[in-house]
Amino acid sequence: MERRILVVGPVGAGKTTAIRAVSDIAVVDTDVRASDAVAMMKPTTTVAMDMGIMNVGEGDRVVLYGAPGQDRFDFMWDILLTQIDGVLLLLNHQAPDPLGDLRRYLDAIRIRDTRGRPLVVGVAHVDSAPSDSLESYQSVFSAAQRACGCVRCCPPIQALDARVPQDVRTVLMALAALLEFGQRQGARRCQLQTETGSRA
Repeated sequence: MERRILVVGPVGAGKTTAIRAVSDIAVVDTDVRASDAVAMMKPTTTVAMDMGIMNVGEGDRVVLYGAPGQDRFDFMWDILLTQIDGVLLLLNHQAPDPLGDLRRYLDAIRIRDTRGRPLVVGVAHVDSAPSDSLESYQSVFSAAQRACGCVRCCPPIQALDARVPQDVRTVLMALAALLEFGQRQGARRCQLQTETGSRA
């Protein structure tokens, strides 16, 4: 069985690093030298996508697609979302406004992904933060949890180090478990997604 996962998040969240950490093939990337404000954060940036494959045994594998973090390349989302089963949203806890990043990406995903694919949130760079640091991320979903409660509105939120293969694998396997659960139980349609679509 093959699962296809889209890895999204702002610049510097660790998308390319995470894919490289677990891929069993040489990662196909479209990194180029950063030439704008991004260059202050990192030397290269993804302009189309990254692609890696993680083998999980018994012939099963997870194909990982990394989307560009810069807004000007977000047209790639529409292309990649047609090919994937679930979404891993990576955030940088040390960014200036990580909760704002979370809200912005959730809105973008909800608008683009009309199928309501399962979502898992991975938060990097929390190693020096208090143990309750993930609670602030969970609070972003509290209203959606009351209104709906589907896997999109109540996603697992896990801390990870994008450089550590086991950390990345753990988050990806949580997403794979959601996909398997959805297949067995039948996907519950997101009520917020339905309401958004009916108003469009």
